[in-house]
Amino acid sequence: MTHPIYTIPDIHGQDALLEAALALIEAEGGPDAEIVFLGDLVDRGPDSRAVIDRVMEGQARGRNWTVLRGNHDQMFVDFLDSGDIHPERLRADLSWLNPRLGGDTTLASYGVTSTEDAPNLDAARAAVPKAHRDWLANLPLTHQIGELLFVHAGIRPGVPLEKQDPDDLMWIRDGFLDYEGAYPWLVVHGHTALDMPEHFGNRIDLDGGAGRGRGLWPAVFEGRDCWLLSDTGRIPLVPAG
Repeated sequence: MTHPIYTIPDIHGQDALLEAALALIEAEGGPDAEIVFLGDLVDRGPDSRAVIDRVMEGQARGRNWTVLRGNHDQMFVDFLDSGDIHPERLRADLSWLNPRLGGDTTLASYGVTSTEDAPNLDAARAAVPKAHRDWLANLPLTHQIGELLFVHAGIRPGVPLEKQDPDDLMWIRDGFLDYEGAYPWLVVHGHTALDMPEHFGNRIDLDGGAGRGRGLWPAVFEGRDCWLLSDTGRIPLVPAG
């Protein structure tokens, strides 16, 4: 049997959902299950600090976990580094501290009250452990296993992987979501929230909207075949039609 690869998409501060997802994976694959996290651990949900602690502690215990960096993780790092709340790829009328983006809830999980008008950078730098900042800043942007390419947002079609723009890997939608051609891999991503994970043939979007009050769907891959995990067992995820 092909070695199973488990995947957890955008968590967005939902530590209780993460705990449940990890329990589903461990019940099927055991404590040594290989898991790829697709990034966006933080923002919107109430427990970003707890999510980071849980995943960092799992890696420290030697769990076979690969964690990718998402655009929300990068925005958190950028704020701590420079106070920037207006990343270039974000709409001009929004900021990381706007409640729609959820940076305010991330800082609240560290005990810091912060708004667009009063970012409270000094308090944030004092409250967020340097180990959290450094860990997030050094997370990889892609992970390849056989015919699978794991990435937070997606890739630019036709561009070799080593020449992809890091911002595209964390932010891309236009030019990726509407591309119907074949890739060298099946691209497994999150970033674009759906009502449920969906298989598009050349890519799979696993972001079921945990950051928007919906579910966090762990998945398992055996080769290119994919199933969602649920309390009642595996649910096949196949292209429509």
